[in-house]
Parts: sequence; C-alpha cells; structure tokens
Amino acid sequence: MSGTGFGESLGAQAARSRALAVLRVRSRALAVALLPAAVAVVLLAGGVTGRITGGGWDAARWAVSVLAVVVLLLAAAVAAVIVRASPALSPTVQLSERAAPDLYRMVRDLAERLEVPAPSALALTPDCDSWLEDRTHPAHAITHPARAIAHPARAMRTGSRRRGAEAPVLVIGSPFLWWMRVAELRAVLAPVVAGTAPSAHPDIAAARRFVRGLDAAVAVASAPDRRLIARPALGFVGLVSRLLLRGCQVPAAEMERGVAAAASERAQAVDYGLRIVAQEQVGLAYAGWDRLLTRVALPAWRMGRWPSRLDAGVVSALTELSRRDRLAEGFASRLGERPACDLLEEPGTVDEAASLLAARLFHGGPAEAGPDWSPVDWQQYPEEVVDRKWRSEAARLHRVLDDLGVPPAAGPDGPTLTRVMDHLAGRGPETGETLAAGISAEVAREEAAAPPVRRTPGEALEGWSADAPLPLFPLQPPRTGRELLADHVTAMVCCAAVDTAGAVPGLDWLDGPALLINGERRADLAARVLSLTEDGDPAPLRSWLATLGVRPEKPVRLV
Repeated sequence: MSGTGFGESLGAQAARSRALAVLRVRSRALAVALLPAAVAVVLLAGGVTGRITGGGWDAARWAVSVLAVVVLLLAAAVAAVIVRASPALSPTVQLSERAAPDLYRMVRDLAERLEVPAPSALALTPDCDSWLEDRTHPAHAITHPARAIAHPARAMRTGSRRRGAEAPVLVIGSPFLWWMRVAELRAVLAPVVAGTAPSAHPDIAAARRFVRGLDAAVAVASAPDRRLIARPALGFVGLVSRLLLRGCQVPAAEMERGVAAAASERAQAVDYGLRIVAQEQVGLAYAGWDRLLTRVALPAWRMGRWPSRLDAGVVSALTELSRRDRLAEGFASRLGERPACDLLEEPGTVDEAASLLAARLFHGGPAEAGPDWSPVDWQQYPEEVVDRKWRSEAARLHRVLDDLGVPPAAGPDGPTLTRVMDHLAGRGPETGETLAAGISAEVAREEAAAPPVRRTPGEALEGWSADAPLPLFPLQPPRTGRELLADHVTAMVCCAAVDTAGAVPGLDWLDGPALLINGERRADLAARVLSLTEDGDPAPLRSWLATLGVRPEKPVRLV
C-alpha cells in the first residue's frame, strides 16, 4: 500500500460504501421530516395559481400546513439534541507534549512512515488497550477539572483543547508503556495510528459524527429529568434516535470493520515482523494487569489506600509470572532494553495519575487523594495494607462473635484464634452460615456508613452519567458470605502467626497479601481454612499451626 491513498484499499472501499449507507439513513430521515412540508407547498401553490381550489382543498391545505409545521418543529428539536448532545469520552489522563516530547515524536514519525495524519494529542488509559477517539465536539473543548485534579504535575494538566484539530486523539494503555520496549510499542501502535486516515475521509467522518450524535441523544433522553414538561419531549427524542440508531447499526459496524482492515493493511509496511512478537506482549501484559488489579490493588482500595505505582507494579508482576510460568520464560530478558516509559519526562507522575484513575474506574474511589483515600507505595504495602487488612478483618470477626454471644475461649483474656476455631468446630453446620451472615451484615453497614462518592464536574463533561453506579467497571462481583468468612478466618490466622510465631506480612505480585515465615511465602493455608469454615473440621488447621509454632490461645493485636 505504500504510496497509495486510503481510498484505494479494499477495506477502505468497503468502509466508504458502508459510510454512505449510514448517511442514507440520515437522508431518509430528513426526507420523511420534509415530506409534509413538500405536500403543503404543493397545495399552497395550487391554491395561489387556482389549480387546486374548493372547500375540501382549503381544509386540506390548512391541515397539511399545520402538520408540516409540527413535524418540522419536532424534527428541528430532535436534530438540535443530536447535534448538541456531547458524546461520551473515555476517562483518560491527558498527556501534553511537554510531558512526553519523545512519545509525541515517535508517534509523529510513525504517522509519517504510514503516510497518515498524526493524532492531534495523546492520552493514557489504565487498561491494556489502545484506540483513536474523536474529541472535536464543542463540549469537549473545555478544560476537564477531573483529569486536572487526577494529575498533580503542572506539565500534565489538561488545559483547553483546540477546537480546530480534526485528527483524533490517540489513547494508549498505560501498562504498555511500562512493560513494552520502545520498538514493541511502536509496532503495536502502528495499526492504531493508521486509523487516522479514514478519520479524515469526509464520508466516514460524517457517518461517525452522525452515529455518535445518535448515541449521545439516546443517553440524554435516558437520563432522568425531574421536569415533567421535559419528559415527553425527551421520550420522543429518544424514540426517534433509537430508531435511527437501529437503522445504522449494521452498516456502521461494517464500516468500522472496513476501517480496521484498511488500517491493518496499511500498517503491514511498518514493523510487521516485530508486531507479531509484540502482540504476545499485549496478551501477557493483559494477564499481568488483570492479576495485579484483582489480587493486589483491590485489597488496598478496600482499605482506603490506592497504590500509586500500578504501572511499575505490572512489570514486577509479569517478571514474577515469567519466573513461575514456563510459557513466559525469556520475556524477562527484554527488561534490559529501553522501556517505553522512558519516552515520558516524569514517568512516576504519569503512573500516579493513571493509578488514581484506575482506582476511580475499577473500584469507585474518590477522584482525588484525601485523609481517607491516600496513596501507598509498594515498599509500604505489606505494613500499610496487608497488616491493616488482616487486623481490621480479625477485629470485625470478633465483633460479630460478640454480637452472636459467643463466649471467649478459656485462657488469657483477649481476641484469640482458639475462640474462632472452637466456635466453628464445636457446633452444628449452621454455625458457619450464621457467622458468615453476621460478617456480611457488618460489612454492608460499614459500606453504607461511608460517605458517598460523587461525580466531579469534569466527569460530567466526559459523559459519565450522574446516576451510573461507581465503579464504572467493577473487577469482581460482591463477595459472598462464605468468601467473607474464609477471608476473615484467614486474617485471624495470619494475625496469630505474626504475633506469636515471628511471621511477617508480605506482598506477592500475583496473589496479593501474603504470609511470610522465615522469608518464605506460605501458600498452603487456604485449604486448611476451608476445611474449618466449610466442614467444621479444625484438624488440618491445628496441625498447620503446630508445625509452624503458632499459638492460637494467645491474644492477638487488633486495629
């Protein structure tokens, strides 16, 4: 494809054809809206010329004229909502050219090699994906306070966007910058950057604007409105927009497939061999990122702390994965090459902004740091997160036992592991269910008492619905009572091990909070805890405790 225009590839031709099909939907809708007016013009002209006269025709002229005016007003209202409605934007961290001059230079060089327009700006998303996003709508030309707050560096503040920039914004997955090498990132971004060519084609750009406007209009119509007079009008706008969107659905999807095919074909001329290898890194980065969020970040978020170096953590997680998994062997050797995060002026500041946004999206945390929502670095994680998690859960477990009237175990006063084990092992199988229900109720009360997390003005501008629940993308479903019970008993066991056997809290990059005894992680505790909580059998756990020298009868320190 070298030296040819976008319109000469088969994918481009298919995309342009489907774009025209989308625009035909718009044209047909316009024709339907203008039809009563056209009939009214004919009838009025016939009356003026004397060709169409008579009582019946006079009544028809009035009726059709009134109908034409009503239809035109309704069509104008629908069109105004479609044009003015702000399409939703993906929540991102904006990268100014001052913050990443080398990255901007690499992307522009890539666009020049591909012979396509360069993206107008760069942004980061805390996910393993990359795409182009059109942000030329007038509502998107305003400063976004949410993202300016999310990023503390002066060089990273969003600022006003230029309305005249027609090229889309390139959104890059932040984990890619830390895990991938510079050459790998360039190879992975090549087909994405190649997509700027169809974005500049007038038919495809017009079709995309129309579809985005319909989607935004549906969102506006679906939003609750307390004004009674607005509900019927918005309902009508929503009905028409959904009908038009349904008519555009198939050709719009085929258009995007054609655009992707054309971009992929164009990108084959740049780093094609390296891209095959780099795609393996995409899959690996996704696996490590998902594990890091669900096993490592989520426990911290639940404690009111947010790891401020998630992207750096994914490198540690993937390095650990390469050590454990033969399928990942050899990937760690790449770490000697230049990482793509070197293209940033202040990688730590960017990582902090992406980490805070990740907590917002995947957990629903506040949009900015505060007394109850503070950052934590990886060195502090075992003490500030793991130890606090264990002791707060152990305290909750004993509060529930107190509420259930469970007597303390014989021996020294204070919260002991023996009390928990005797309660779960000494009574009938409903015992565990009752305790699990009590823990679930306690957790629900604590969550209900927490102050609500509110949308910021910038998030409203970005299309975040004020009524959509946070988090926008929950990582896991709510934990069941059995899962909570197992977690709390495990926490109590870990507290006893730390206080009586010299164990220490630790961090496992793939599994999260870990119990370290003599510097070694003990991964054999879960099965023994389940024997106690599920079957009421304390023997496996007692044997484990005795082997390690843990004294369950000794009181532990709680939060």
